[in-house]
Amino acid sequence: MQLYKSFLRQLIRNYMIGSLIAVLLVGGALMTTTLNVSYIESFRLLSILGGSFVVMLAVELFVFFKHIGIIRSALLQEDAALDQLEAAYLRTHRMPSLAVYRIYGPHLLGMSIPALIATVWMIHAGLLSIPLSYIWIAVLGAVMVASCHAMIEFFLTVAAIRPIVRELRRLALIRYGVDFSLEGHVFTSIRTKFLLSAMLIGTCPLFLFSLAVRVHMGQFYEEISRGYWGWAGIILMLGVGFAYIGALLMTQDVNRPLRQLYKAMDTVKEGRFIQTSNLYSDEFSSLIAGFNMMVRGLQLREERNRKLLESYFAALAAALDARDPYTAGHSLRVAEYSVIIGQLAGLNAHSIDILHKTALLHDIGKIGLRDSILLKEGRLTEEEFFQVKTHPAQGENILKQIEPPDAMAPFLEGVRSHHERYDGHGYPDGLQGKDIPLFGRIIAVADAYDAMTSDRPYRRGMSRAEALDILEQGRGSQWDPDFAGMFVQHMRRNLETA
Repeated sequence: MQLYKSFLRQLIRNYMIGSLIAVLLVGGALMTTTLNVSYIESFRLLSILGGSFVVMLAVELFVFFKHIGIIRSALLQEDAALDQLEAAYLRTHRMPSLAVYRIYGPHLLGMSIPALIATVWMIHAGLLSIPLSYIWIAVLGAVMVASCHAMIEFFLTVAAIRPIVRELRRLALIRYGVDFSLEGHVFTSIRTKFLLSAMLIGTCPLFLFSLAVRVHMGQFYEEISRGYWGWAGIILMLGVGFAYIGALLMTQDVNRPLRQLYKAMDTVKEGRFIQTSNLYSDEFSSLIAGFNMMVRGLQLREERNRKLLESYFAALAAALDARDPYTAGHSLRVAEYSVIIGQLAGLNAHSIDILHKTALLHDIGKIGLRDSILLKEGRLTEEEFFQVKTHPAQGENILKQIEPPDAMAPFLEGVRSHHERYDGHGYPDGLQGKDIPLFGRIIAVADAYDAMTSDRPYRRGMSRAEALDILEQGRGSQWDPDFAGMFVQHMRRNLETA
């Protein structure tokens, strides 16, 4: 695949350029400009450097192709399984970190160990006239150069993997209908990347300069160089401290708005569309402004959906009530009374909203009743009443047909159980006491009160006072004693003040 070949070429090109700059240019320049050796010794040192570079290249390429093998198989196999694609997707995201591992492992060790062995051997053989102490200085220099190389390689690899990540997601979506996502997983945090990079940028040149000066002074100014590390150590500590403080402050400056956005996103996930304060004057100001604009859009859409849903429930209730002119508005009134009971019981706003919608739909199962039963002016026969008693279960079944299923789930229990009696003699399930769902117990009180106070073809509705007396008498037998009691007290207070 052309994409994989391009990716491979880019990684190898980035690595080769970084290695050549780090090993041959930086390392060679430091050696040839700081060491006062003959041409033949310079040639021997460069030969050691070149030979070690070949060893390092062989070892590191072996590890590199081992790391990239999973990605190669997933991209080049037309029948790659889903788990192969997922493994390649995760490995691709780890490639920047693996690049750092290769540079500190096979790269640094593959270069340093052969170079140390060859240099020590040449010094003992008299082929090099440099002090053995310089070897440790060279090791420190190699670590610093490798650190800078690792930083550059990390960010170059981050840019190189993006097309591969897109392609692996595309293949998984086309072949298996799965869209890969890290779901917020962080392989390397921004704080770590920013802090280490800023530290390296601030301290690496200072360390390399100190090492080079020590080597240079050691050959020409032996007396002066004896106290060099005491003086240089203070300068290095100050430089490292300054670089660390500067890097920490810059990292905090970047992390602060990011943490603010993370917190705001968690709030939005919880369903609370709250905008976050914009306290910044850099690019983060535009980012937070865009986030707040998105939240405002979500707020408008949520409000629109809420109104549509409320209209939908009200329309269903109105359609049901329209079948029977004698009970017009029954569902709306039951919903109103149910909300009053819910508020008296101390339910939260979310629960009251669900209660309101449930009460609007509590009689939706009556849609399935024949007009001859629903509109009958006389008393119902036993068979007809049996048909009426099916409407709670019918209502539940109707709501279960609405997609998605979880949208109607909160309303099912209340619709099914609003004709259960507290003493267990209700229908359809004969539930008793607290086994009856909460909304069913509340709606039962509201439904009974509205039914008693509404006119019917075969009788006039009773007065509110009479209906409240019946509710009082039925506490603990037909209705929940707590909900019936608080509703009766509330309505009687209203009658007294009317």
